[in-house]
Amino acid sequence: MQKKRWRKVSIVRKMLTFAIAAIALMALLYVHVEFPASEVTKLPDKLPTQHEFSFQKLSRERSWIQELAPPHLPKAPLAARKLDVASRNGSLEKLWKPPPNRDHVPCVAASPLYTPPPESRGYLLVHANGGLNQMRAGICDMVAVARIINATLVIPELDKRSLWQDSSNFSDVFDEDHFINSLKNDVNVVKKLPKELASATKAVKHFRSWSGVDYYEEEIARLWDEYQIIRAAKSDSRLANNNLPPDIQKLRCRACYEALRFAPKIEAMGKMLVDRMRSYGPYIALHLRFEKDMLAFSGCTHDLSPEEAEELKEIRENTTWWKVKEIDPVEQRSKGYCPLTPREVGLFLSALGFPSNTPIYIAAGEIYGGDSHMFDLLLRYPLLMNKEKLASIEELEPFVNHASQLAALDYIVSIESDIFIPTYSGNMARAVEGHRRFLGHRKTISPDRRTLVRLFDKIDQGTMKEGKNLSNRIIEIHRRRQGSPRKRKGPISGTKGMDRFRSEEAFYVNPLPDCLCRKESSYRNNSQSIR
Repeated sequence: MQKKRWRKVSIVRKMLTFAIAAIALMALLYVHVEFPASEVTKLPDKLPTQHEFSFQKLSRERSWIQELAPPHLPKAPLAARKLDVASRNGSLEKLWKPPPNRDHVPCVAASPLYTPPPESRGYLLVHANGGLNQMRAGICDMVAVARIINATLVIPELDKRSLWQDSSNFSDVFDEDHFINSLKNDVNVVKKLPKELASATKAVKHFRSWSGVDYYEEEIARLWDEYQIIRAAKSDSRLANNNLPPDIQKLRCRACYEALRFAPKIEAMGKMLVDRMRSYGPYIALHLRFEKDMLAFSGCTHDLSPEEAEELKEIRENTTWWKVKEIDPVEQRSKGYCPLTPREVGLFLSALGFPSNTPIYIAAGEIYGGDSHMFDLLLRYPLLMNKEKLASIEELEPFVNHASQLAALDYIVSIESDIFIPTYSGNMARAVEGHRRFLGHRKTISPDRRTLVRLFDKIDQGTMKEGKNLSNRIIEIHRRRQGSPRKRKGPISGTKGMDRFRSEEAFYVNPLPDCLCRKESSYRNNSQSIR
C-alpha cells in the first residue's frame, strides 16, 4: 500500500512539473509574434558596418532575449489593450501617474552678462573614458572646462581601450555637426586639430577630480604660457558638482540635454523601438544590471550557483584595474550594494501592484546566466521585451559589437518610458534619472535595495508571505522615491577630502536648482516647498 501511495505521489508531482513547464512555455510563446515586413519602420540607408567585441552580443541561439523573427506589431496585443482599458477606468491610474513636477521647467538660458566665447588661447584635446554614460558626463564637463580656460575644444576621442572595446568614434554615436552648432555661442568646437599643430608638443594632464573654477583658471590655464595644446587624459568627474558659477552650470546642462544628441541612425532606431514598445501600451523600462561585469566587480553572488560565484571571483581577481579583490557577498548585499536579481525585481513589481500583463523593456546587456535566472521574472511578467525582441537581426546588425551604440538605444527607450526603474545606481541609472528630471520629472522609481533585501529574505525564511502586508510596506517605502522635484543632495555630514566629494549627489543625476526653475505663477504661493 505504501509503495502504491508513493507511486501516486510521484505521478502527481510529474503532472505538476509538466503543468508548470507548459505555463512557462505559453508565457514565452505569448510574446513571439510575427509581423509583415512591410510594417517595419524604415531607417536611414547609410549605417556603419565595422564590428568589434562587445558584451551586448547577438547570438542566434533561442533564449528569452532572442526571437527567430522580429515582432512587428500591427495592433496592441490583447493584454496591452486590457491594461489600457484598466488604466482609463482608474484602477491602474495611480501606478502610472508621474509625480507632480510642481511647475518646474528647464531654465538653461545664459545670463545677460554672458558673452560669446572669447579669443581662444589654444586647443583642448579630450580622451573621454568609460562607458557611454560616463563619457557623456565627461564630455559635457569638458565643454565647461573649455569655456573656463578659453580653449577651442577638439571633438573628444571616445574610449576604445577599456572594458567595452568599442571602436566607435564620436560621430558614430553623437550628432557631431549638431554638437558644434549648438555650442557656437559658448565654446569654439572643431573636428580636428589644425594640420600645422598635429606634431606640436602637448601638455598631457590628469585634471584633478571634482575641481572648481579656481583650479582651472589658475593651475590649468597657466599651461598656455608654454603650450598651444592641452590634453585631458581623462574626462570623468573632473568638475565639481556644486559651487560653480550659475552660467557654467547652465552651460553643462545645455551641453548634456541640448547639444549632445545621438547620431541620426541611433535616434531613428531608438524611435522605432519606442514605437514598438508603445504598441503594447504604457511600459516600464527596467535597467536590469544583472550582468557579468557588474556582478564580478561588486562581488554579488546571491541566487547564483557555486560555479557561477567562482567564475565571477576569478574575473575580479584577474582584472588588474579593479582594486578590491576580497568581498563578502552577504555583507555587500545587506548594505544595499548589490543590484536586485531578476527574481527580486519580480517580487518588487508585484508588491507595487503592477499586473502580470505589464509591458517591460529590459535595458541591459547580456543577463548573467540567461534563462536560468530570468525564469522567475518571466513567469510573473511574460511581456519582457528588449532590443533583440523588438527588432530583427538585420535591423540590429549595424549596431552589434558597438557597446556604446547599443547602450544609446537602451538610453532612448528608457528616457521615453512611462516609468523607469534601475536595479542599481550606476552610470546609466544616474544619467537617465537626471535626464528624466530635466524633461519634466518623469516617473523614476528608485528601489530601496537595503530595505528590500531584508523583506525578501524574510519571504525566503518563511517569516513573511507575499500579500497585502508586504505590498503596503513596499509601497510606503517608495512613496517618496519616484523622481519628484527636490534639490540636489550635498555631501554627507562629517566626510572630508575626496570622500566628501564622492558622497555628493552627482550634478547630472539631479540638475535642480541650477537648470530647473519654478514658473512665475508658482512663486505666488511661498508655502510650497521642495522635498
